[in-house]
Amino acid sequence: MLIKALCDYYDLLSKDNKVLPDGYSNVKIHYLISLTKDGKIDELIDCQNTETIPAGKGKTKERKVPKEMIMPQRTEKPGIEANIIEHRPVYIFGLNMDGEGFSPDDRTNKARKSHSAFVESNLKFTENVSSPIVEAYRNFLVSWKPEEERENKWLLSLGKDYGKSGFAFCLSGNPDCLLHEDPALKEKWEFEYAKGTQKDDTVREGQCAVTGNTASIARIHSKIKGVYGGLATGSVLIGFNNESENSYGNEQSYNSNISEGAMKKYTEALNYLLGSSRHKTMLDEMTIVFWAMSTKETYEDLFMQLLMGQSDQMNAEQTEKMLLKLMADAGQAQITEKRLQSLEFIDPDVDFYMLGLKPNSSRLSVKFIIRRKYADILWNIARFQKEMQVTKEFHSVSLWQIKNEMVSPRSKNDKVDPSLMAKLFEAIIYGKPYPGFLLSTMVQRMKTDSGSDAVTPTGARIRTGVIKAWINRNDPKEELSVGLDRGNRSQAYLCGRLFAVLEKLQQEASNNSLNRTIKDAYFASASSKPALVFPKLVRLAQNHLNKVKYPVFYNKLMGEIIDGLNGEFPETLFLKEQGKFIVGYYQQYQSFFEKSEKTEETEEK
Repeated sequence: MLIKALCDYYDLLSKDNKVLPDGYSNVKIHYLISLTKDGKIDELIDCQNTETIPAGKGKTKERKVPKEMIMPQRTEKPGIEANIIEHRPVYIFGLNMDGEGFSPDDRTNKARKSHSAFVESNLKFTENVSSPIVEAYRNFLVSWKPEEERENKWLLSLGKDYGKSGFAFCLSGNPDCLLHEDPALKEKWEFEYAKGTQKDDTVREGQCAVTGNTASIARIHSKIKGVYGGLATGSVLIGFNNESENSYGNEQSYNSNISEGAMKKYTEALNYLLGSSRHKTMLDEMTIVFWAMSTKETYEDLFMQLLMGQSDQMNAEQTEKMLLKLMADAGQAQITEKRLQSLEFIDPDVDFYMLGLKPNSSRLSVKFIIRRKYADILWNIARFQKEMQVTKEFHSVSLWQIKNEMVSPRSKNDKVDPSLMAKLFEAIIYGKPYPGFLLSTMVQRMKTDSGSDAVTPTGARIRTGVIKAWINRNDPKEELSVGLDRGNRSQAYLCGRLFAVLEKLQQEASNNSLNRTIKDAYFASASSKPALVFPKLVRLAQNHLNKVKYPVFYNKLMGEIIDGLNGEFPETLFLKEQGKFIVGYYQQYQSFFEKSEKTEETEEK
């Protein structure tokens, strides 16, 4: 399914001229090598872009991102082999960085051999190609002596970035005059490439497993770049290196029986997706790629904002308006036709794909592949957002916010089990029950961090929302409401409400001057062993009643809740009941800050 879907997506991209022409590769370039006419380096120009990315816990940071440039196709053969128009520093300069300088010791001679191969192949290729930038390039090839350039100020200024950077050549004083864009050089490259792709006797033909047509079978598949944690040179999605993987005498990717044409299509399409921030996001250490079978990128923008809270095209206000439209139907089995018509750019029948990738040595591991109709995804996201609401005021919640709240604010380790995040993602997209470990994680965080100032009001709301969503979805008999539910007779929910009343009473009695409240000392034990803690807290509350302005209000509220407890506190609350306790506590406490309709009318008068 995956390879066929990527091939189909390539065809869509090709119609819009969004993929590379045959014989070219996307290359990440950090610096331009500015050459004088006689081939000397007079400057290294930083051509990287700056982008803002999430840094966890609601913060952002800026990072430099290399510019992608289209160059003649890169070699993917192992060993020393130079590209036409090289971008790798060891080939261009013939130097190895050692600490803070360039080492004169090249024990394997790799740097020297690489540079020699680069010079030889590029001098030969550029013969009879005439233009100012090509002439400067040829002069550089002839005049550059690695052994004499170990103190080159431009290269030394790069420091540790030297070996990780990609380079392109430009003409001094004219950074827009790039070597790889020179018309005469491109014309020769395309002619030579066409000659090299002509069929020879070593090509193996067979029935392509993707198209079903008889065609040349790809022996080695192109590398995929842009997966977090993967090799800088790229990793293969399909590859066979071990004898145990070979069958019927086939070796390498002849085992997959994918034609050269299909191979180029799926690798090009996947590299296109991985190279675009509109089609890629991170879920912990997993790279998630997603795309709709449409050339309109509004599908991806909406998906990113609704679920991940990250989009350059939509802001939070637009997201919440969109979700409020969709959530009106989130209790039904599907989004209604009328609702979809209100989203003018949405075709409900468009297929939407989500792919989870992680590196595994030199290959890529596919953690999941999901295909759904876009309308189903929208409805399931709207349902998820609806379940996450704990107060009447609507707040959209993103996956990265949930991930942040799974970690203690005191912890220096911000790692979350990747399998838990993958299961949560799958539960949202498919509308399946949430993973069991999600509830225990959030309940534990609420109990352990109850006295921490680092838990923000937003963080507490999200944690409570996750607990409420888990209970409502995973136990159909339960229905925790949005906002305080005075009719809820659950013993755990009532205990949570009572704890919130006792805490608010204590705060008001001390004019909010306490450094520690009963929440800091008793929240964890009250949520698991109410009978052990509440009698003491209720006795202490009698002293507070004499110090507040409206003791009758608190007395009446406590009496109403205790009456619902049938005269006794539960001995033990198990995990799900602890979750109800937390939801009851949060909703009761938030209700103290909500103005009633009567209060608002009085203020208006």
